[in-house]
Amino acid sequence: MTGTAELVAEEISDVLIEAGHEVEVEPMDDLGADAFEGGGIFLICTSTYGQGDVPDNAMPFYEALKEEKPDLSGVRYGVYSLGDRTYLDTFNFGGKRFDEILSELGARRLGTLAMHDASAGTVPEEEGADWAMEWVAGFESVPA
Repeated sequence: MTGTAELVAEEISDVLIEAGHEVEVEPMDDLGADAFEGGGIFLICTSTYGQGDVPDNAMPFYEALKEEKPDLSGVRYGVYSLGDRTYLDTFNFGGKRFDEILSELGARRLGTLAMHDASAGTVPEEEGADWAMEWVAGFESVPA
């Protein structure tokens, strides 16, 4: 909603491309439950808004996954979540919600759920790029 998650996604994309991976960045605005069709490796980069919700532009996508319940057993994924520890009761719930639904639908998470804290004073794009280098190194050795 403020564009920070998009900036982080672009920075992560640059890191993954530099590491030799094919990357396509897509805003969640027009994604449906079929976004993961065909399987593969995906990365969700999201913020948290309101009372621990996914951003407005991601809500239809999230709701479609919950309602249509596609089989995501061929999907491996990572989550880079943006939040603010000042709101401890809902800290990074946007990313946690995506992590939960993807797991429920059979997808397997690669690595840990990354949780950026806006109140920590770190630059989310830099932290995302550092995390992405570790994330990609971790899944390169994982069998398909």
